[in-house]
Amino acid sequence: MELTITPAAAHHYKDEMDLKEGDHLRLFVRIGGIGSGGFSIGVAKEKPEAEAYVLQEKGVSFFVNPQDKWYLDGMTISYDKTIDLLQFENPKIYDVINPK
Repeated sequence: MELTITPAAAHHYKDEMDLKEGDHLRLFVRIGGIGSGGFSIGVAKEKPEAEAYVLQEKGVSFFVNPQDKWYLDGMTISYDKTIDLLQFENPKIYDVINPK
């Protein structure tokens, strides 16, 4: 499993979700509803499963449970402050919104 969360993205999550050092943030696959077009990344403040992949950034433990690795493996999550936008890129998946 390989996942990159840039320091700017981690800082954005900390600010937006009022995360403190030592907190855990689960990253998971969200399946959209009617008209959404596909998949996105959900986040939840909770504890990881024993087999979770854990990545430390800015004092927060970002983690992915085994059932969501298929989508997040290889992903880079970055933040562009100039347009206030989190960006999700995964070279293993051509279209992260509608993976095939």
